[in-house]
Amino acid sequence: MQLTDHFSLEECVFSTTAARLGIDNTPGQFELGNIRKTAAFMESVREILGKPIRVHSVFRCPALNEAVGGSISSAHRYGLACDFDSAEFGSPYQIACAIRDHKDELPELDQCILEYGWVHVGLRALAPRGEFLTKKSAHDPYIAGIVA
Repeated sequence: MQLTDHFSLEECVFSTTAARLGIDNTPGQFELGNIRKTAAFMESVREILGKPIRVHSVFRCPALNEAVGGSISSAHRYGLACDFDSAEFGSPYQIACAIRDHKDELPELDQCILEYGWVHVGLRALAPRGEFLTKKSAHDPYIAGIVA
């Protein structure tokens, strides 16, 4: 099912970990509504970048979130986050900087995290923090700002 011009439901729920472990990552109606919001948000990000985006993860059911070591409060659990890259645009650092530089065009942005190999964006409709962070590895603490 195509959610927006450039994002499908299949890519927003696909997970190699879920496939490997036999986890059913099918969203409910509530999560599906949030996934649609996230896909629409990612269209705005794609417009800022001007290049295609490769989605790594949007929705993670509780079992999948636990399997990948995600936080219990992860926005992925509700379909309100996206981990992605855009090799045609540039490095994850360049992507995170572009999002930061266009943050006024993304009013629902709660978090943008430059992670080790991709960018994470999380949404929040009410009182989004507009937070920019860097996490250099799974074991490193979060650093305020976008740091190369």
